[in-house]
Amino acid sequence: MIILSGLFFLFGLVSWVNTILIPYFKFTCELTIVQSYFVTFAFFIAYLIMAIPASFLLNKIGYKRGMMIGLWIMAFGALLFVPAAYLRAYPIFLAGLFSLGIGLAILQSAANPYVTIIGNKDSAASRLSIVGTFNKLAGILANLIFAAVVIGESDRKIMEAIKNGLYVGVARTEALDQLIRGVIMPYSILAVLLFIFGFVIRYSVLPEIDNSTQNASEADIKSERKSIFQYPHLILGVVAIFFHVGSQMISLATIINYAGTMGLSLEGQAKNFPSYTMSFTFMGYLLGIFLIPKIISQKNALIVSTVLGFILSLLVIFAQFPVRILGLETDISIWFLVLMGLPNALIYAGIWPLAIRELGKLTNLGSSMLVMGLSGSAIIPLIYSSVADKFDMRTAYWVLIPCFVYLIFYATVGHKIASWRK
Repeated sequence: MIILSGLFFLFGLVSWVNTILIPYFKFTCELTIVQSYFVTFAFFIAYLIMAIPASFLLNKIGYKRGMMIGLWIMAFGALLFVPAAYLRAYPIFLAGLFSLGIGLAILQSAANPYVTIIGNKDSAASRLSIVGTFNKLAGILANLIFAAVVIGESDRKIMEAIKNGLYVGVARTEALDQLIRGVIMPYSILAVLLFIFGFVIRYSVLPEIDNSTQNASEADIKSERKSIFQYPHLILGVVAIFFHVGSQMISLATIINYAGTMGLSLEGQAKNFPSYTMSFTFMGYLLGIFLIPKIISQKNALIVSTVLGFILSLLVIFAQFPVRILGLETDISIWFLVLMGLPNALIYAGIWPLAIRELGKLTNLGSSMLVMGLSGSAIIPLIYSSVADKFDMRTAYWVLIPCFVYLIFYATVGHKIASWRK
């Protein structure tokens, strides 16, 4: 669990920094709103492409070697940020993000089954909450570290000057080139750490999983189901993961730009909002550790979380009046967006064990399909950005409503469906 918690911390450092990369690249690479959200698309679409191949890779060479390769692919992706920054070439940045996503898809395909099957299935959500706290703690730190290292005082002055039109022509180009090169040092260090951590995982005490026997059971032997698609609770769970991570990414990836509509800037206080949201997600995972399954079952926790997420989505859309919180003058709706971090924590932890239960020897493949569902973070924010481009950011949050309607369905009914025929 210590090793797995370290892995999930690493996942968080790499994944959640995307929330600040979106407005950062939008400014420095002079992108439209839709173009800027290709940051999440390039990163998370790798899950859709790589999840099933990752399953076969892990079966072929083993989990520990597979995770080492995944970490090395991520190191390569981080290194691509160096030439991308020197050239200020957005397509190369996207290639780097895609490589990071490919490596992370391999790691997720290995790490989530570990957490789920190493203990009692009824407390799987609690274990996922434990590793999730490290993931979201990394998310809190990632945004703060990036903002501190990449957007220093001199950078903030340059960004403000560019916004005010003080740089034009060649001077503007040179200023933007200087700003974008701030990513070179942190991503070079990240590449080295990822490469070293690959060796650490390969030679760690983490046990291998033998898929031919690890998940075998009496029910598995008696089952007539030969295809993974004969398990409705899994297939519906993949869709639930898709909508969950997509809605979670909207609440995180859009909040800086949404704060901008209230007069807050990236170089100012707006950059801290993803960390505020992550802090509530961190609190949600802590609640999961202490409450599941001692006080509330993971199924009931999932129901409560999905309903709360639905209510908060409505408040983001309809609640509208000025407030002063943490010294910031904003509309109340942005703080309901921040609060969505709380229920989002236990939704993921609740779906995963319900979706892969009773899969027997197909557990590994089922887990890979759930990882494919993480591509929702690539697709749903693009839908949001298209609606925001056509209307406005507040109206675009209607995209959250069908996501949570489906999640409530899965929490109450979907996970119980045992047969398509019925």
